[in-house]
Amino acid sequence: MNLEIERRFLIKNNNWRKYIINQVLIVQGYLSSNNDEWIVRLRSENKQFKLTLKKHIIQSTSLEFEYEINSTEGNQILSNIKNKIEKERFYLKINAHNWIVDIFQDKNAPLEIAEIELESEQETISIPDFISKEITGNKIFSNYQLSINPFSSWSDKDINNFS
Repeated sequence: MNLEIERRFLIKNNNWRKYIINQVLIVQGYLSSNNDEWIVRLRSENKQFKLTLKKHIIQSTSLEFEYEINSTEGNQILSNIKNKIEKERFYLKINAHNWIVDIFQDKNAPLEIAEIELESEQETISIPDFISKEITGNKIFSNYQLSINPFSSWSDKDINNFS
């Protein structure tokens, strides 16, 4: 079974930058319209395209299946998706764990989210000093939800609920 187990966090400072080992630009869009069902995503990363099927199961675990598609088809599909997510992704190495920091662009700026993929839901991790608040399982911060309700459209009250 293809399981993705991840925890997600808001970021409070730039201390994460000293751990960067790689960075890429990501553009992605969604072909599905229901956050409670299968999410179908097309992502462009380093000019490579992947079609992903994702279904949330419990707290930090989802089923996830990825399929590469050629750039001609990927560009054609992505150019016809209205609400896209653009983000700069930074890959980090911290205490033998791989972390990701996404710096959202465009309508989702200045949102910054860190995440770590785990082997199991019970795996313990050391929380780095740049982490603010855990948002794992909070659908308002899902990339799909951000594509239809971008961070720039949130009220001050919504934003203050998480700061």
